Amino acid sequence: MRIYTKTGDSGETGLFDGTRVSKADPRVEAYGEVDELNAWLGLVRSNGPGADVDALLAGIQRDLFALGAVLADPRHKIAARVEKAAIGDEEVRRLEAAIDAFENGVPPLRRFILPGGGQAGAMLHLARTVCRRAERRMIAIGAVAGADPADATAIIYINRLSDLLFVLARAVNHRAGLAETEW
Repeated sequence: MRIYTKTGDSGETGLFDGTRVSKADPRVEAYGEVDELNAWLGLVRSNGPGADVDALLAGIQRDLFALGAVLADPRHKIAARVEKAAIGDEEVRRLEAAIDAFENGVPPLRRFILPGGGQAGAMLHLARTVCRRAERRMIAIGAVAGADPADATAIIYINRLSDLLFVLARAVNHRAGLAETEW
């Protein structure tokens, strides 16, 4: 299999159902943002955030591949055929449990904080902003007249993920003994 197919040379790409769409299509924008988020999480992992955070992020990266597949499937058929390409309530609950666990390990938040800290913490803050952008792009899919909206559970998942990334940034910085800068 070659990495280049030349099928996108005219500014179009194919979705899982075979539909050809512009590379500027809201659905393509959404899964492109999810892909960028996945790359940022890989960068965080390369900076040694701690074994527990690394393992959690590895699972989330797998989820993000599934989320990209869900977004590239406007007819919602792939999840029925490919089990690993599904995002469901179980994945959302896993994020919520991680939020609760890591939030217990940091001081209570009393004010807004400025993004920053050590490398891994700062990258997690950046990943959070990319996650929020992906969420906005996912919402935009349904804003196009006649378009099927993004999967509701996928939107809940990405919303919880941005919360988790914020908590992880705080936890990683706290573990490193780095003080948060309040706004």
